Amino acid sequence: MDKISLLRERKTAVTEAGKGIRAEIAALVDDDSFVELSAFSFSKTLDGDALGEGVITGFAAIDGYPFYIVALNFDVYFGGLSKGGCEKIAKTLSAAQRNETPVIYLLRSRGIRVGEGVAVLEGLSSLLLKATQLKGCVLQYAVLLGEVYGSAAALASVCDCVLFMNDASLCLTSPLVLSAREKKNLKPVEVGGYEALRHALLPALKVSDMKEAASKILQFTELIDLPVLNAELNEPTPALNSGVTAEGILSLIEGGVELGANSCTEVRTVLGRIGGISVAAVLFDNARLNAEGMRKVRNFAELARDHGIPFVTLVDCLGAEQTLAVSDSGFLKEMGEYLSVLDGMEAAKISVVTGRAIGIAYSLFAAKSVGFDYTYALATAQISLFESAEGAQIELGELSGEAAERYASELADPIHAAEGGYLDNIIEPQFLRQYLIASLQTLIK
Repeated sequence: MDKISLLRERKTAVTEAGKGIRAEIAALVDDDSFVELSAFSFSKTLDGDALGEGVITGFAAIDGYPFYIVALNFDVYFGGLSKGGCEKIAKTLSAAQRNETPVIYLLRSRGIRVGEGVAVLEGLSSLLLKATQLKGCVLQYAVLLGEVYGSAAALASVCDCVLFMNDASLCLTSPLVLSAREKKNLKPVEVGGYEALRHALLPALKVSDMKEAASKILQFTELIDLPVLNAELNEPTPALNSGVTAEGILSLIEGGVELGANSCTEVRTVLGRIGGISVAAVLFDNARLNAEGMRKVRNFAELARDHGIPFVTLVDCLGAEQTLAVSDSGFLKEMGEYLSVLDGMEAAKISVVTGRAIGIAYSLFAAKSVGFDYTYALATAQISLFESAEGAQIELGELSGEAAERYASELADPIHAAEGGYLDNIIEPQFLRQYLIASLQTLIK
């Protein structure tokens, strides 16, 4: 057989082994843009050749924007990672780092491939270290196509954004094992699906198909890599003067991508634009903080720090939950870690008290002393040591509802913080977006 015919035969065999996952890649990227790398990188196993090591790698484009692609082929040993597969992925990550190009992982796997012993564990460790080294310089996305168990789940954990398909399930341990131990008959999505992982605090999104996944990935990438677009000051938002709501404030953020909406719903983390400028905005919606909420804020602040995105806090927070569970939790540790991240952030930091900033909530998310460049409060906001009833009792020595109302309207008036030089201005709610745009424009370097 001549060499050209032999090459075609080999290509046909490799392509056939990955027909299903190649269709997923094609659905994600621009037509005919995928260029495969290391196509013939595979080794001998007890069952013969593991074509492509069960991993397909290469580069492609989404709407013309370049990405490296790493796809686990479930049809080869159930997407099991081998040492060779880990090395193949790590090689792709090195190219991505060298060329400063984002990476997309398409994951469906039941973990590592048995039979290689400690060798595959060493390969996995090297891969996870390499993926971790990319954080802050190269964006990484995980698209979960179905079951993602064991070591493949660890790979998803280092990503900047994890996109769940409707039937995707992410678990370090098989859902069958977990269900058995809990003595329950649970479906995989009830164990590791998007809605089930409320406490995992992943930067998660739910998508219905590959087209939506491509759209979200492109949107996220442009917000990070194109941080400033031309835009003008817009008209006021009179509706905010009639009532400040979380949804009303969120409407001021253009093209927003909310990460982790499945967890800590009173703390909303949104990547979007204000006046054409990318921001990482944390909106506290009548929140009472616990360790998970604090960790969610810290994780999002790390994303802003690592990619130089302005950090904006929109504060309506009553401080920490006053419970034994929070007292005996990682809340204080997470608070310290957040402050460390904030201190290391070189991008702009802006805070607006949109509702209440009570006690520690003010200190963490609105105080100039922790590094916010500009701090504002809406005219309808409240800033105080205590909540109204508690403050009335402690500072006014009264327990009545009238005293609580007086405490809120008088002693918690943001004018007192402004008089002390702690606020740059008190603003009408309708002008919130204009103040944010003007402030961002003065701080963008």
